[in-house]
Amino acid sequence: MGEFRVLEIKQSVFADNDKRAQELRGELKEKKVFLLNLMSSPGSGKTTTLSRTIEQLKDELKIGVMEADIDSDVDAETISNLGVRAIQLHTGGMCHLDADMTRQGLEGLKTGDLDLAILENVGNLVCPAEFDTGAVKNAMILSVPEGDDKPLKYPLMFSICDVVLINKIDVLPYFDFDMEKCRKNILMRNPNAKIIPICARTGEGIEEWTNWLKEEVRGWQS
Repeated sequence: MGEFRVLEIKQSVFADNDKRAQELRGELKEKKVFLLNLMSSPGSGKTTTLSRTIEQLKDELKIGVMEADIDSDVDAETISNLGVRAIQLHTGGMCHLDADMTRQGLEGLKTGDLDLAILENVGNLVCPAEFDTGAVKNAMILSVPEGDDKPLKYPLMFSICDVVLINKIDVLPYFDFDMEKCRKNILMRNPNAKIIPICARTGEGIEEWTNWLKEEVRGWQS
């Protein structure tokens, strides 16, 4: 069984979050550490997708993961068992992380030798989208059972994401989910979003996603 730490994150007292997020990105650039902010609603398959991502990339990149939750350490235990560094962040009831809270997590994770640090943000489609964490890129997961109308209902989340993973495509025959309509809804909110259909359970589409992420990391480090 892998080892992990639990860190109680203190609520930020800083009002200038955008400035502090930009400063954090600058520090990460100097250290050549790529920070990915991964968001989704609960039950979308975020931890399973993350596990698949780690399995694909851990031999090429040094990876560390911050699992943010209001409580529990289930996800950090799952990830640490994959052989990567993991830390559980307890947010003390907060439904998001901002730049200062993310900085606390990165310090606990000890990122000095990492290529890729992944923040698995608190699961919901509202609060995490409202705060810049200092991440280099934002990614989110939309699962088929959630419906193709979510980009219309949660516009901010979809507008800030660089990539949208549409997960659980293996159950498309059983849900009223129109892939093309979903694509149009996403691109209406964010014309630059990269959209990748995946199935984290079977691994379909994961290679396209991990190739994108690997190229982004290498570009950040160059």
